[in-house]
Amino acid sequence: MSELLESVDKLTRDIKNAAITLGRDEARFLVDAYYQMQDNRIRATGQERSLVKEGEPNAVIGWLGEQNAVLENNVKRALDAYSKSSVVGLWSREIIGIGPVIAAGLMAHIDIEKAPTVGHIWRFAGLDPTCKWDKGQKRPWNAALKTLAWKIGESFVKVCNHEEAFYGRLYVERKAKEQAKNEAGEFATAAAEAMKAKKWGKDTDALQWYSGEWTRSAKLNPDATPDAPLKPRLPPAHIHARAKRYAVKLFLAHWHEVAYRDHYKTPPPKPYPIAILGHAHELRPPGIE
Repeated sequence: MSELLESVDKLTRDIKNAAITLGRDEARFLVDAYYQMQDNRIRATGQERSLVKEGEPNAVIGWLGEQNAVLENNVKRALDAYSKSSVVGLWSREIIGIGPVIAAGLMAHIDIEKAPTVGHIWRFAGLDPTCKWDKGQKRPWNAALKTLAWKIGESFVKVCNHEEAFYGRLYVERKAKEQAKNEAGEFATAAAEAMKAKKWGKDTDALQWYSGEWTRSAKLNPDATPDAPLKPRLPPAHIHARAKRYAVKLFLAHWHEVAYRDHYKTPPPKPYPIAILGHAHELRPPGIE
């Protein structure tokens, strides 16, 4: 048993030592592999639970789930070491809502030498609304980084009730502002454009909001009347997405500053529109000191 434990400990040390010298291509592969393993483990666990409930044999499925978990943990251990190998990785890990896998993913996907401004990162992550993917053209963003940005947003939402979650609290504040503007009708034009941009189902709540029919829907409005004036508004899910995207873009702006300062030993170009929008002063990256 002691020899086995020693071998496992040595393997752990070897993985960590090797991970520190990972190249970006390897790191990207491992990040993608980690999330695939995570999905496989979740599916295997769900399948095993279903088989147990039905009284069916489940030993092999259980074994598969255990193997997936072991491999997943080993990959996470490697990414944990990799994310500690740079200043921006260490900074990212200090942010509530950002773990070693996401920190490693950002390091793997973003080359600061190809991102002189944070706008380059936003576009690469699919967060630039001016970038359109027209039929027959090459996708103007990186799908894996866009997925990672979505995961970051979801993570900030999950920690938004934590008092020290800088970006989670920012999401809450931004959502309240967006809701107030929406109720005041400031997004009526945006609602009309969104309604035209996509073919919405006639019975969907989204269409009711975008068209203004929500004012006559008892389901969506307790004060609904058949002749109520139409008030085009963004649906709650759209407001949620806007606030989440704001928090993610600010985080990436701060990530860019930390990485830029570390690499070039000088502050990055200013201003950061997302960092100062709606604020009297620039929001500095937390913990940058």
